[in-house]
Amino acid sequence: MYSSSNIRAMVRCQCDESSPPVKLTPRVRRVLQAILYEVFAIAFVGPVLSFAFDQPVTSTLGLAFVLSSIALGWNYVFNAIFEHWEARQSVRGRSLGRRLAHGIGFEGGLVIILIPVMAFWLDITPLNAFLANLGLLIFFFIYAIVFTWAFDRVFGLPESAAVRNET
Repeated sequence: MYSSSNIRAMVRCQCDESSPPVKLTPRVRRVLQAILYEVFAIAFVGPVLSFAFDQPVTSTLGLAFVLSSIALGWNYVFNAIFEHWEARQSVRGRSLGRRLAHGIGFEGGLVIILIPVMAFWLDITPLNAFLANLGLLIFFFIYAIVFTWAFDRVFGLPESAAVRNET
């Protein structure tokens, strides 16, 4: 069994990016990150879309769920690609520049995927879907950076970004 000091050590989060309280495999980390990201996103997007388009919340929550499901798949794929690229970089860690590149890459790819879905669901033109997406883009650009930073603080950096201990 665990001693009380072991349990306290496991529960305590010292928010040190180099030593997370729980060691996650890269695949589990990506899945957990994507799911948590989308759960918070649905909670925000559903009501906002209802207000913005004067649509019933049941319809906009449905749209938010569809958009989120698409984003969830994209999140997993994009993070796998990003971490593969990141692992080959000589500079380790996640600087502001790298976090900005991550946010721009993720959101830019997602917009391209979501425009036709939003246009169909809301019965609007692709241009109007793009314009409607701009407000969400601003929110999600900031949200992606802040969420990833917070996730890294709680769960530590992925192996691809962790500082190597060279002896």
